[in-house]
Amino acid sequence: MTNRAIVFREAIGADVPGITRVRTSVVENLLTVQQLDERGITEAGIAASFLADSKGWVALQGEGVVAFSIADRATQSIFALFVLPGYEGRGIGSVLLDSALRWLWDNGAERVWLTTGAGTRAVRFYEDRGWRCTGTGPRGDLRYELGRPA
Repeated sequence: MTNRAIVFREAIGADVPGITRVRTSVVENLLTVQQLDERGITEAGIAASFLADSKGWVALQGEGVVAFSIADRATQSIFALFVLPGYEGRGIGSVLLDSALRWLWDNGAERVWLTTGAGTRAVRFYEDRGWRCTGTGPRGDLRYELGRPA
């Protein structure tokens, strides 16, 4: 990690390899490229989703992606939010989550959902921001929901 500033911007297709690097480098909720493929999550699919119902945001240090978020307006969900180890606890995830939520609210969402692993730091991260656990997702993850702010 260097002292270069973190820059936030909308993700583009060319960011997908960096997004994959972050996704496969986290400590909690880790999935390998093979596990992502088994779930139907591929680099080509992510890039294509940016042209349809999804939008992503990246945090860059220099040219490298250090964190990202992806929201899906069709499902009104946060599809992904991940921060590289070593960059956690610096507010990067909050900025990326806020960007995703703002876009979903602007696109008419009244209630947004996501899933995350039980017992992870992400649970506290979301709960501290008003998200409420509403059950269990299809793979055993916890499902969280957040209503549109008044």
